[in-house]
Amino acid sequence: AGSFQEAGVVQCAYNLNFPLHAVTAGSAQRAAWSAFSVSSPAVVLETAEDRPEAVVVRLYEAHGSTVVAWLQTSLPVKEATLCDLLERPAARGCLPLEQRGVRLFFTPFHVLSVLLVLRQ
Repeated sequence: AGSFQEAGVVQCAYNLNFPLHAVTAGSAQRAAWSAFSVSSPAVVLETAEDRPEAVVVRLYEAHGSTVVAWLQTSLPVKEATLCDLLERPAARGCLPLEQRGVRLFFTPFHVLSVLLVLRQ
C-alpha cells in the first residue's frame, strides 16, 4: 500500500535477490554484530570492499529524495574520505568523524563512495 518508499519495495527486492544464508556457528551464545548501519531507509549500503588498512563503502539514495544519513560502523576508523567511483580520494572530501558516525548528504539517486582508513 502507498508509494514504493512506504511499501519498502527496495528492501523487499534485496531480500528476494540476496537472501540471508544461515551458517552453523556452534553452540556458544554470541551477541548480534553488524559492521555497518545506515540511519535512513532511503539510503542503501550496496557494497563494502576490503583494502589493506582501509574499507571502501558504496552507498546510494534509492527513494528519489534529498536526505542526510549517518553511516555508523563498529570498525576502528581513524579517517573518512569521499572518493570517486574509481576509489580515488576527492578534493576536499575529508569527512569529520562524529559520535553518531559519518554524516552523508544525498540528492535523489546519488551514489557516494567513502574510504574508511582503519586504525592499526
